[in-house]
Amino acid sequence: MKVYLTRRYRFSASHRLHNDELSSEENREVYGKCNNPHGHGHNYVLDVTVSGPLSTVTGMVCDLGELDAAVTREVLERFDHENLNLVANFASQVPTSENLAAEIFRLLEGSYHAAHVDRVKLEETPQNSFEYAGGSEIRH
Repeated sequence: MKVYLTRRYRFSASHRLHNDELSSEENREVYGKCNNPHGHGHNYVLDVTVSGPLSTVTGMVCDLGELDAAVTREVLERFDHENLNLVANFASQVPTSENLAAEIFRLLEGSYHAAHVDRVKLEETPQNSFEYAGGSEIRH
């Protein structure tokens, strides 16, 4: 029996959407107000979904404390109250919320093995959310 568990986390971070390979005009056209030289911030809501069989001992898919520790270590300590443009994970990519969702998935997939990381959903605003479930590479 495969069971899914989704756990919600919150963090705040700022970013500026800007690609050095584009001209200033192209950056303004592509990213609009998100290309503000001073950046802007978001209060992100992160849903992490893991799956696996139920433990016959605990009746759970995973230990919530272990999942919380992995998300804290890999995501919250790295990104909370940070300027994403200055975080090493975004040294070579624009810190869009799409790229942030994919990066969070990769970080958790590589460090949390108590259950399968199925997907992450990152809510940037009440109108915008992004999901990443691995598989296909991001095109450049």
